[in-house]
Amino acid sequence: MRLAAAFVALLLLAGCASGAVTLLPGEPGSKVGAVAVLDPKTGAEVGTLDAANTRSALGGRVVARPVDPARHARLLQGLPPAERHFTLYFFEGSTRIVPGSEQELHNMFAEIAKRSGAEVQITGHTDTVGPGARNDQLSLDRAREIRDALVGQGLNPAITRTTGRGERELLIPTPDNTPEEKNRRVEVIVR
Repeated sequence: MRLAAAFVALLLLAGCASGAVTLLPGEPGSKVGAVAVLDPKTGAEVGTLDAANTRSALGGRVVARPVDPARHARLLQGLPPAERHFTLYFFEGSTRIVPGSEQELHNMFAEIAKRSGAEVQITGHTDTVGPGARNDQLSLDRAREIRDALVGQGLNPAITRTTGRGERELLIPTPDNTPEEKNRRVEVIVR
């Protein structure tokens, strides 16, 4: 997202120099943002561009006009690939992944390996069985277990962030002390 924000800022600066602003698509798989155009004298909003590949002259009322996407193709080639999400599931009360998640672990490492400058967010979760403090620790241990598995395959630990959410973000809402395999997971986002 930081690259996309910088990209939009660059476009805004370029657009201001030419008396127009252009809103291009965001990173692949993400929603397009919006640009509020302000009156330079009063600071009042005079309009908004909120559709990809639209352009408007500055000054006066904002009128969105389509832009040929091919015109900016070279700029868009520099965007990073869309972030990928992976989910691994665990045996109850443990940091061992279930056999069905082993392939997902391999797919995740392959995705990380093909991206230069990758960032990896690893978030552990639990079901509602057991005390909250124990689940907080177990969820963090699960996240660290996945990070350690990736580091064992050559991943630089400096590009990872790990966190544990315990039972606070249940995928399947359940009452307290209810085992639910879909809640015993680690979610990984590769950017």
